[in-house]
Amino acid sequence: MTVSSPHYIRGAVLPSSNPFQRLAELLSGEEPGKEPIVMTIGEPQHAIPDFTAGVLAENMNDFRRYPPINGSPEFRAAIAAWLDKRYGLAGAIDPERGVLPLNGSREGLSFGAIAARDQLAKGIEHPVVILPNPFYQTYAAAAHVADCEAVLLDAVPGNNFLPDLDSLDPELLDRTVAFYVASPTNPEGYVAGLDYWQKLITLARKHRFYVFADECYSEIYRDTPPPGILQAAQQTDDGFANIIVLNSLSKRSNLAGLRCGFAAGDPEFLQKWAKFRGLAAPQVPLPAQAVAVKAYQDEAHVIENRRLYNEKFEAAERHLGPIMGKVTPEAGFFLWLDVSRWGDGISVTKALWRDTGLKVLPGAFLASDQRDGSNPGRNYIRVGLCAPLAQTETALERLANWLGDTA
Repeated sequence: MTVSSPHYIRGAVLPSSNPFQRLAELLSGEEPGKEPIVMTIGEPQHAIPDFTAGVLAENMNDFRRYPPINGSPEFRAAIAAWLDKRYGLAGAIDPERGVLPLNGSREGLSFGAIAARDQLAKGIEHPVVILPNPFYQTYAAAAHVADCEAVLLDAVPGNNFLPDLDSLDPELLDRTVAFYVASPTNPEGYVAGLDYWQKLITLARKHRFYVFADECYSEIYRDTPPPGILQAAQQTDDGFANIIVLNSLSKRSNLAGLRCGFAAGDPEFLQKWAKFRGLAAPQVPLPAQAVAVKAYQDEAHVIENRRLYNEKFEAAERHLGPIMGKVTPEAGFFLWLDVSRWGDGISVTKALWRDTGLKVLPGAFLASDQRDGSNPGRNYIRVGLCAPLAQTETALERLANWLGDTA
């Protein structure tokens, strides 16, 4: 039975191509009004850590070795130590059983739902994967490859752009095998508090599903470090049961191309998942793991990275604040701008390209249409602040001028 409400929808229309392919089609044949500035993709452009080349050089011979699927002892220890320090876990993460390396967090997000479905063995005909809407498109791919029904929860401003947990009925949760949620949220940049995490953990254990917490933007914050789901779980009687957190070096250390991330949390789940990954997944090269060890032991480059992003958000407030009000989110490196005064996100995207040469991403392309035709991203555009400050300033000035002229 298909059930819809203002909060969530079953049988949503999932996009058949990624947002950037859809953007290319949207702008096909349109000429930019000025020299193009691309503000779409979330690809870090700040400097990589200066130790990267040296660590790779020291470990070059390990490229001829097949790495163990569960990672090197040094990698697991470094991740456990960083999580312990970052979230105050009092040594609760077991580096032997509670950490796995991934080929970027995307790999874990893509295939975690398969492991969740198989390990839970609920024996139901149509298992469910729950995801926010808008969402990182990999979550939808995870539901697809796990042969699960995707149920989308609208992420709206009134709930800090987080799925409304109170809107979910017990029957749906009983069928759920995996619940995907990001904090800081992507694309909006808002943060789940410990109370939100604890409510979700309680539901996961009551209804027997796994939470996949995407915390890839955890270190790109303005002032206050966002709390994490492990921090909330560690305060419960059952520790990290039903909880898997995923993170990587892509945003924290500007090493998106290294493809090195990790999963941590529920040791029973991770040990069984490691056996599956030993059959199906590529290992993470040992030299990449060596870079990760060094990166997670060093905070200086992360502090500088955060400073550079915050400098650009200060510029965004100067240019856009007088027109739109406060635009700076709690975390991340995107602006999520409500442009409904100027049109929907798709029409504004086309106009900005045509009039100013700015390439932004319509919010509707990061969300799924509901069966009634609504889309929670329709009134938004996403603007990435990944470019150097001078280029970002130019882009923000163009955007502010266009908004002011067309208001």
